[in-house]
Amino acid sequence: MIALIDYKAGNLTSVRKAFAALGADLFTPERPEELATADAIVVPGVGHFGATKALGPEWVEAILGRVGELRPLLGICLGMQWLFEGSEEAPELPGLGLLGGQCYRLRSTDVKVPHVGWNSLDMQRENTIVADVADHSQVYFTHSFVAPVTGDTVAVTSHGEPFASIVQRGHVAGVQFHPEKSGEVGLQVLRNFLSMVG
Repeated sequence: MIALIDYKAGNLTSVRKAFAALGADLFTPERPEELATADAIVVPGVGHFGATKALGPEWVEAILGRVGELRPLLGICLGMQWLFEGSEEAPELPGLGLLGGQCYRLRSTDVKVPHVGWNSLDMQRENTIVADVADHSQVYFTHSFVAPVTGDTVAVTSHGEPFASIVQRGHVAGVQFHPEKSGEVGLQVLRNFLSMVG
């Protein structure tokens, strides 16, 4: 069973449908202790980093506990940004801190922000989360803030400037785009995440 975390930051229905289409069993825990039975965890999200305040110390402890037991974790959009140390969008709130670096607003004045629509993935290295995903595949984005390009970056996308669009460190992965809105490429990324579940 995969835990889909609901912290009131976006509609979970499309994410749930995408996983269901792949035959995955999901549940939405109401309390952190329910994560004890989760084989993997998905943290979706759209909107302001401030929404992550709902994921208080008890949730953080429970999620980190499962990660410590090598249960896979996937962050989607805002959920990916939350994997980092924090974001300048809500500097008073810490992120989960599993990945190093601060998220920041797209700074280019040459492009429209927010970044909305289809864009390509420029693969930086191979990893589980991008198995059978072709270089330069198109996926669907909607966001204003981005994660920095670091050693954990698997794919980069450019919108005025390059940013991390897929990250992975071990069994922790994140995607800035919306796999549930990205057609077959998005489904393949979700399949790859499911392949990490023991």
